[in-house]
Amino acid sequence: MTIQELESTASQVRRDIVRMVHAVNSGHPGGSLGCTDYFVALYFEVLRHKPQNWSMDGIGEDLFFLSNGHISPVWYSVLARSGYFPVNELSTFRKLNSRLQGHPTTHEGLPGVRIASGSLGQGLSAAIGAAQAKKLNGDQHLVYSLHGDGELQEGQIWEAAMYAAHHKIDNLISAIDVNGQQIDGPTDKVMNLGNLRNKWEAFGWTVLETNGNEMSSLLKTFNEAQQLCGNGKPIMILMTTAMGKGVDFMEGTHKWHGVAPNDSELANALSQLPETIGDY
Repeated sequence: MTIQELESTASQVRRDIVRMVHAVNSGHPGGSLGCTDYFVALYFEVLRHKPQNWSMDGIGEDLFFLSNGHISPVWYSVLARSGYFPVNELSTFRKLNSRLQGHPTTHEGLPGVRIASGSLGQGLSAAIGAAQAKKLNGDQHLVYSLHGDGELQEGQIWEAAMYAAHHKIDNLISAIDVNGQQIDGPTDKVMNLGNLRNKWEAFGWTVLETNGNEMSSLLKTFNEAQQLCGNGKPIMILMTTAMGKGVDFMEGTHKWHGVAPNDSELANALSQLPETIGDY
């Protein structure tokens, strides 16, 4: 895809997010909107994956693990629009007996989802395990994972960080959504994260930084990360984003972390997001 096509897809995905959350008056629009560009770049341009022939083991393809599972709306939208399941299934989000639960789960058998997530702090461990398995099996494909910045307040993250560096898990490209917000307020007020670049480098990772809301910057950083794989170190992308990106009244505040827009707010949001591919 061209940059313009990717950006157009991102606009449609953002429409999906606000409509899905509004329809059931439940969900997490803020982080989903902020990470939309990352997901679109990853699934439509970066991942070597098999949407039409999905398998749980993921042998012979790149894998992705979402650790901060509460941003499921953006993931479901991108999975559907990249061919994992029908787009009209997005209308079942968070409804009874739906495969699209509020946090991703596995027992419903939704294609593209390999672990249940949402219990923060656990996704990096799972991604490292998958990456290590690929190395042991001689599979040259890569593993990607995404985490929230507030999630770094979980101790398991740092245990996993030490493990990955010690075992030279150099086929892993992780990313952190650095939006500075979490459910109770700004991260620097809840529990200051300090200098994240220095922290991850001290733990033995190669660190890259990018603008997570600029498609060209994301693609450049993904390419750089791929070139650095195989050098004995896991890779961490610190991705600066704006929570609620694309909807002016949602941007930059924790207040839209887990709040659904009402009817008038939905109309306002949709007026700012061009319909480019077609609503479900």
